[in-house]
Order: sequence, then structure tokens, then C-alpha cells
Amino acid sequence: MVVQDSADPGDARGGVRLEPFLHQVGGHLSVLQYDAHTVCKPLISREQRFYEALPLAMKRFTPQYKGTVTVHLWRDSRGHLSLVAHPQKENREHFEVSPESTAVTMWQTLQQTTGSGAGARPLAQWQHQQRALVLQESPTKALLRSEFHFSTQMSSRMDDAHGSQAERRGFNPWGLLCHQAHLSRLCTEYPEDKRHRFLLLENVVSPYTHPCILDLKMGTRQHGDDASEEKKARHMRKCEQSTSACLGVRICGMQVYQTDKKHFLCKDKYYGRKLSAEGFRQGLCQFLHNGARRRTELLQPILQRLQALLTVIRAQSSYRFYSSSLLIIYDGQEPLEMTPGGQHPPEAPQMAKVDVRMIDFAHTTYKGSWKEHTTYDGPDPGYIFGLENLIRILQDIQEGE
Repeated sequence: MVVQDSADPGDARGGVRLEPFLHQVGGHLSVLQYDAHTVCKPLISREQRFYEALPLAMKRFTPQYKGTVTVHLWRDSRGHLSLVAHPQKENREHFEVSPESTAVTMWQTLQQTTGSGAGARPLAQWQHQQRALVLQESPTKALLRSEFHFSTQMSSRMDDAHGSQAERRGFNPWGLLCHQAHLSRLCTEYPEDKRHRFLLLENVVSPYTHPCILDLKMGTRQHGDDASEEKKARHMRKCEQSTSACLGVRICGMQVYQTDKKHFLCKDKYYGRKLSAEGFRQGLCQFLHNGARRRTELLQPILQRLQALLTVIRAQSSYRFYSSSLLIIYDGQEPLEMTPGGQHPPEAPQMAKVDVRMIDFAHTTYKGSWKEHTTYDGPDPGYIFGLENLIRILQDIQEGE
């Protein structure tokens, strides 16, 4: 959703204020909500070129590309920082909605709590705490501590009278933390009137009431051809120390709606990096569990979609999807009353709604892409390896092994 802020004139006039996207479960670039069906993210030329030259067979497995938009940093009269987009004039009426949106309220409250001049400190502290857990605690304890929840309703207060921040985990912090880090970097490196280009992409979770999302980092290699030696070594270590090496896939984040507690259970990338192969399997089981039962009816449609994607990837010669992610999505809101065995009533059979989408193509390379110095033959072996293992593990879960 995009907010028209009529209370503050100046640079925001005629533009729309972008909201943090509250269903971002992984990644490090800030994803923002543009309207109910569109998200946007900082433009990276390689990713834009990928979307513009996308093979037809892959379009059903990627977000729809909707073009680009100009964005600039803006500070309102209350000192709140925002990113303001300037859509085409003929589209502006479509974006005029109430400024009292949940995402903006959350973000402004977070700014008031941490202080607009705090920079990326809360993000840095949070990441440091995650790393400290790994160093100071047993792996099991660290994984339990990295679990957090967010409610489908916004908490009315972030701090109580004693300054307690216990309520801050009433929402998923990942997207807001990425957004705060992005704003801090823009404030440091660019003037407020600097124009930036963002990609406009389909919001693939918009059809879902309570979107359950699994973000999987695919492939056995995560660095692009243009990576420095230091970055290359860093990403290779991450792969070697995680299931990326042995399975070709690792969990990069997830949120799962818990019907018994009416909130989302969330896991972050630090959790995913520490999983063994068996831990990865348990993570998939957790993603399919709603707090009351395992959603076994989701397995067949997910497997069908993954098999279809595998067929498409095998046919894409020269493509290498380094550092891309795969989203598996389903609705935590069950479509019909289920029987105790987890089946729909016989008089109203209905296929569970699921989706599988590839995202994040900043390091994707293929023959004929602009200024490529390295080209490859055949399909992406690392991606195929990960996809085949993912399918195998889900089939094992389906068979009860």
C-alpha cells in the first residue's frame, strides 16, 4: 500500500510514501510496499536486465516485472524519514489511501523508540546478539533463542512505563530492520534530494490472508562472478558451514501462521545457517505445521510446482542463479473446515493454494547478458542439485519417513 501524505507539503507533494514490507522474511536489501499488489526494491542493473530478458517459460515462476520508479529520501515535519516514490501522473489517484496504515504506524513508532538519529544501531545490535548466541550457547539453545513471533495485530505500544521492550517482538522485525539500515545508509551517503531508481515487482503474497513464507537460498555457490576475493571467500565459508554445500539449499528465513495462538512463528537466516541436513528437514516440517497439525494437504501441490520448476530450470542453458532465493508460499488461513485427519469434507474437495517463486537476481548471469566476461554451458548444476534435494526431502516427509 502506498500512502499519500497530505499533511506535509514540499518534496512529498504529488508523490507516494513507501511502506516497509512486513512480509519480508529474508534478504538484506529493503523491500517496500508500493500498493496492495506491488512491492519495490533498490534497482540493480543486472537484476533489471534479467527481468527484461526473462525466458517465457520462467515467467510463471518469478514475480511479474512492472517497470521502475523514481524514489527519494524525505523527512517530514515530525522528523520521520520516508522514501517517497513518484508514479506516473495518470496513476496517482490509484495510490491515494489513508495515511493511518499499520506498516507506517509500526515504522514511525520504531523510529520514535530508537530515535531517528540512531542510524543502524538497532540492526547492528540485533545482528550482534544473534552471532553472540552462536558463540556463547549450545546450538540447540541458540536456535531456540533465534525464534521469534509477530502478531497479526499491531501492539499499541512499543515500550511500557518501565522502558521494557518485550512488546517489540509483537511483529516480524526483519523487514523493518532492513528498512532502517537502508535509510541509515542513504542518509549517510546521499543528500535528501538525490533521486534513486527502484524496481517495481508483483507482490506475490498479496492473495493470501496469512501468508506463510519459506525463503530458501538455492545452489551450492552464492557469490557472483564480480565478487571480490574477500567476498568470494566469505560466501564460500557460509556454504561450506551450512546445508548449501551438502544439499544445495538452505533456509534463509520463514514465517508460519500458528492458528492456535493467532500469530506468526518466524525464523531468520542465522537459524538457517546452523542447521544440519536433518535440521533442514525438521525446518521444512515446522514450516508445514500450523501449531495444531501438519498441513499434509500442501505437500502434493508444492511438489507438483517444484517438479514443474525443475523441468524449466533444466531447459535454461547458460543461466547461473547465484545467490537467488526460492519462495514457497501458502495461506495460513485454511480454505475450509478440515476433518480431524486433515482432509477436506467429501462434499467440498478443494486443492490447497500454494505458490513457488524465484526471487533476487542481482548476481544471475547468462549468455548474452550485458558486459558478461564469463559464460557457462548447460543448465545451472548447483541450483538443480538443491531443487532435487528439496523435492526428495519433501517426498520423504509426504511418505512419513
